[in-house]
Amino acid sequence: IYNAAPGWGVAVGDAVGVAEPLLTQHLHQHQGQTFSFLGLRVPSPLSLVVNGRRPPGSALAPPRLALTNPSAPP
Repeated sequence: IYNAAPGWGVAVGDAVGVAEPLLTQHLHQHQGQTFSFLGLRVPSPLSLVVNGRRPPGSALAPPRLALTNPSAPP
């Protein structure tokens, strides 16, 4: 679940409904091994229904701004 606030999540046994799921097949090779798995992308916890209710607004991670200056010396 992308953009979920730290500390927020679903528990084992929760009923979770996903409104617009995006199922993707991932296939990766690394050091001679092949890894294949399905990924279900959920863009926001607010797009879920957990145990029949929408998560609170506090389930959404706050925005974060990160800046870098490629011209600055290391």
